[in-house]
Amino acid sequence: MSGSFPLSRAQAEEFDLRETTGSTNADLVAAAPERSDFAVIASLAQTAGRGRLDRVWEAPAGQMLAASVLLRTRTESGAPLPVESWGWYPLIAGAALRAAVADVLPDREVTLKWPNDVLVAGRKVSGLLADLVTVDGRPDAVVVGSGIDLTIAEADLPTPTSTSLALEGAAGSAEQLGDRVFAAYLENLRALVERLARSGGDTSGIRDTVAAVCDTIGRRVRVELPDGTDRFGTATGLDAAGRLLVLADDLPDEIAVAAGDVTHLRYE
Repeated sequence: MSGSFPLSRAQAEEFDLRETTGSTNADLVAAAPERSDFAVIASLAQTAGRGRLDRVWEAPAGQMLAASVLLRTRTESGAPLPVESWGWYPLIAGAALRAAVADVLPDREVTLKWPNDVLVAGRKVSGLLADLVTVDGRPDAVVVGSGIDLTIAEADLPTPTSTSLALEGAAGSAEQLGDRVFAAYLENLRALVERLARSGGDTSGIRDTVAAVCDTIGRRVRVELPDGTDRFGTATGLDAAGRLLVLADDLPDEIAVAAGDVTHLRYE
């Protein structure tokens, strides 16, 4: 498989394409101490993928790209970024992947749902998951995994609100589509990570960039919080840590949502 994914290989420091694996995120977290910044582990056949809130999912082999990238970002002085800014990694990854999908589907409406689901005409085509890498008990890097539905047929989609690039009109084999999208994603991601590094942890510019493409902002939403509470309200923006700000119907002040399921409401 050494000749596969030529566009993506050109964008990555190390590109490890595996015929099959349980989880590219788990593989890369385990290998992180020996891997360089922007190293990638990818597969078209992932059997034990894990989504947000620890949901486990599996896609038909050869029709979905699972790929994880190691981000060991350092400032110009060689120091790690402030840990409080690391929450932006999954958000900027979502913005980077949204732009890459939009390049492949120029005639479709491609949007970003907080924190990092990419939607095509309201249906999910990809999502991301970030895992922290620690060394000697200290944060050292972040692994950001992505799952991109490439050529999955309607009958095989994981949920009724999912879609694939092929269903939305993109032409090419799974490998061709995966290479095009992932290469563009890596290029976009690198540019955003470098901006974050140059800022020294000042996320104001990054916040503006993500907010500009986040379709959740300004919408009526339902937020299902980890404790089982549901909140209904309007998403108003992002705070300095990348949390979603929601003006809830039953509270006087905005709440900052760090984790939970967000549903866009149409008729509320």
